Amino acid sequence: MNTPTLFGFSLVIVFYALIAFSLISQCFAAPELIPREILFGNPVKASPNISPDGTKLAYLAPFEGVLNLWVRTLGQEDDHVITKDKGRGITSYSWQEDNAHLLYIQDTNGDENWRLYSVELASLETRELTPFPKVQVHLIAHERERPDEALISMNQRNPTFHDVYHLNLKTGELKLVEENPGDFQTWLVDHDFQVRGAIRSLSDGGSELLIRDDQTKKWHSRAVWNLEDEMTSGPIEFTKDGKMLYLKDSRGTDTGRLVKIDLAGNVREVIAQDAHYDVGSVFLHPDTYEVQMVSFVKEHSEWTVLDLKIAEDIKKIRALDEGDFFVSSRSRSLNRWVIGFVKDDGPVSYYLYDQDLGSGTFLFSNQPDLEHYQLAQMEPVSFKARDGLDLHGYLTLPPNQGRELLPLVLLVHGGPWVRDVWGYNPRAQWLANRGYACLEVNYRGSTGYGKAFVNAGDKEWGGKMHDDLVDAVSWVVSQKIADPERIAIFGGSYGGYAALAGATFTPDLFRCAISIVGPSNLITFIESVPPYWKNYLATIHRRVGNPKTEEEFLKSRSPLTKVSQIKIPILIAQGANDPRVKREESEQIVAAMKEKGIQHEYLLFPDEGHGFVKPENRLKFYTVAEKFLADHLGGRYES
Repeated sequence: MNTPTLFGFSLVIVFYALIAFSLISQCFAAPELIPREILFGNPVKASPNISPDGTKLAYLAPFEGVLNLWVRTLGQEDDHVITKDKGRGITSYSWQEDNAHLLYIQDTNGDENWRLYSVELASLETRELTPFPKVQVHLIAHERERPDEALISMNQRNPTFHDVYHLNLKTGELKLVEENPGDFQTWLVDHDFQVRGAIRSLSDGGSELLIRDDQTKKWHSRAVWNLEDEMTSGPIEFTKDGKMLYLKDSRGTDTGRLVKIDLAGNVREVIAQDAHYDVGSVFLHPDTYEVQMVSFVKEHSEWTVLDLKIAEDIKKIRALDEGDFFVSSRSRSLNRWVIGFVKDDGPVSYYLYDQDLGSGTFLFSNQPDLEHYQLAQMEPVSFKARDGLDLHGYLTLPPNQGRELLPLVLLVHGGPWVRDVWGYNPRAQWLANRGYACLEVNYRGSTGYGKAFVNAGDKEWGGKMHDDLVDAVSWVVSQKIADPERIAIFGGSYGGYAALAGATFTPDLFRCAISIVGPSNLITFIESVPPYWKNYLATIHRRVGNPKTEEEFLKSRSPLTKVSQIKIPILIAQGANDPRVKREESEQIVAAMKEKGIQHEYLLFPDEGHGFVKPENRLKFYTVAEKFLADHLGGRYES
């Protein structure tokens, strides 16, 4: 009598066991390969900015495979492209205050000689406003009260420094308004369009803040930052009346605080500070120029609201989406905000927030195809360096693959005077998706953690900065997360140098290395910096080394001098027109490896500079890099 019941019960057990087994198998199955085209191709839409009058939205999107400017009327679906660039694409732009034009800058094949362009929305006419070969242009100021004017800086008169010019955006007329005496590196403009401030480079690597009452008066010193404070200090903005100035200032403390100084006296008011982190972004009211909120980049980006009038708005904005938010732009009436949200495991999403209604409307995400794939989460981590210094970073692990004995890629940020942050990182997601643990480390010399931390990197290229990277690897191996026999080092710019240093200084630690535009010889690197870096040379000499007085020291820290110690294969990629790290930096170490028969691959991109802007070049590089890592670490490869 009971047999059928027992048999049925057994079938139920088998059925649920199969379901459980299937679920367990899915948990440990590698996620679907994310196509490189999605990870490293152009975004679908990006960088939205609202027009000053709040009626239109501009953004970047591909047109015939190249990033161009698009515009839509808010509340309508009339999106249309307004530029038709067929080269490197447009990556940086802003609204002209007349609501009828957009301004953007472009260089030629990565040479960083930026030219300024204007495009009219109605006629789609594009004008080149600074048609000067081998001249670098920066847009300094354009005020809403002067919709047809701009102040720009150019090194047209002398390639080593930038003068200030007044530009009539209607006629294109240029007028020199301020000559650089030769040691000014930055200009400050007040809200009456007067050049009233400048940062002068000092011979000891520090800097001096110069101020004057108006453009007819003489300069006088208002603040001096020595080398210790120079990296964590600097001007931000004049107040509306021009009588005070906002600064980031670390004098008398370890971290860069937000302060306001009285330009006529010695009053200094501390507005915001953190004991461990420098001030990040400062959000100013566009009419009153009062500080409304301040960010500190900790494990995540955290905003401190100072203006209670927007406290409720920020609360509502935070509720719109997950992740760390930022304000992309605001309309002139201040009631319409474009907000972006950064996540670690998804695309950047953008919303239009209406302050009057207290609600937000989704605009778009920059790469919606990512939402169809399983992405990895980025874990903040911290550990001690060998000398006791606290180090912080981020660990991204491949989904469903556990946490034990994974192949590891140490991804080293460039700069070195920047830092890694939490959020979507296409390289980290690519590596995790292919089966690698990805470790990013804010080694000493990285910014954001106070002056003692950044200054601890002085003269430590290939020294303690590299020790920090080695200690990071030792830490992740000690946690049994990484397989010590399958570790790669990968980076660009300073990260490229670090990859070459890893292959030469610690050749037994890594299985392979990938260097993008990485200096191989610190002497030739410093001696060949672009002419407009002249004012930064004293800082470079103090923080990296001086070829004239420290030749042997710089040789000892140059991977080129230790090529014979290389035991691992290296992939090197270089932009032919890179003005910062010349192609010779890659080619001299490639030649040395070739002479010694060391396994290597070399990619030279003739139409790129300091990094790869064109999507076809990015895709080519990451195709080669993915195969390179698969061959030497055993990860997955999209053929």
